[in-house]
Amino acid sequence: MDVAIVTGSAGLIGAETVRLFAGRGLTVVGIDNDMRRHFFGDEASTVWSRDLLCLEVTGCIHRDEDIRNTPAMTNIFEEYGSDIKVVVHAAAQPSHDWAAKDPVTDFAVNADATLALLELTRRHCASAIFIYASTNKVYGDTPNLLPLVELETRWEVETSHSFYEHGVDESMSIDHSTHSLFGVSKAAADLLVQEYGRYFGMKTACFRGGCLTGPGHSGTQLHGFLAYLSKCAVSEHTYTVFGYKGKQVRDNIHSSDFVSAFWHFYQNPLSGAVYNIGGGRETSCSVLEAIDLCREITGRQLKWSYSDTNRSGDHIWWISDVRKFQRDYPTWRVSYDLKATLSEICIELDRRLSGGTLPR
Repeated sequence: MDVAIVTGSAGLIGAETVRLFAGRGLTVVGIDNDMRRHFFGDEASTVWSRDLLCLEVTGCIHRDEDIRNTPAMTNIFEEYGSDIKVVVHAAAQPSHDWAAKDPVTDFAVNADATLALLELTRRHCASAIFIYASTNKVYGDTPNLLPLVELETRWEVETSHSFYEHGVDESMSIDHSTHSLFGVSKAAADLLVQEYGRYFGMKTACFRGGCLTGPGHSGTQLHGFLAYLSKCAVSEHTYTVFGYKGKQVRDNIHSSDFVSAFWHFYQNPLSGAVYNIGGGRETSCSVLEAIDLCREITGRQLKWSYSDTNRSGDHIWWISDVRKFQRDYPTWRVSYDLKATLSEICIELDRRLSGGTLPR
């Protein structure tokens, strides 16, 4: 029996991972205790996603455990032992703002628990592959030092800059910047995953995602840009834009494409690998551009307000350069464009919230 351990298994990336790896024949042990509800309230609960997985996915075993509970995690790793072929660590506290409210819990969830999971992997299934869902926030606010030009609907890096065509690559430093406490805890975990690969020879990878999205996202104001924007559009609530004139840019990657990268790595793993992963320039948009696209898709007048205060450590412009991963795994491709992704999110939210009134 080949087993995959997936933390945060009811979340956006975790649930997508469960479906993919179970669909490829692995027994998946999903670990999720709906901590997202604790972070962001009832609207962000992932119970609905967990229930769907248990109903629809053959070979999925759910464990309602906290990843900070080392004895409980130890029991799981002892139970499956050398049958564990891959650990996908997708559980996290994902918000800048929430981390500032409770730095101790943020670090315990994002950093301390990652160290414990790496040690459990090394002790009980050392040949297993360890995949970590990291973040581009490990670079802190260094991207904001890029030479930026203000256009009508977005900020853009100067066309003469090396990052203009393909985006930010892994050569960007993570030092000498303001990360936010969330960025610090994720960077600590990122470095641990790298070091266990390099020092102990384990097969590990950090996937530094940009804006990860899809219909499985339980979006809320503090986390989940496109999912929360779509929720506001569908439910006709007012969306709040935080700083930068609403022209801040993100490249967006559908959870299916993001997790597909995990599968490619699983089939041919390396040690201590680091990849920037996103949708690239073709899937990029500013907040203002995303608002207009939501209006177009839903046919509804999405209302929004503006706050001059941007989030600490937030990026003004980010597009991921994915060429390093594509060089190592040349058959991987981004399959969803921005409109297809946003349409899928809006239609699914409309189905869940309103019974399905948008045309498919």
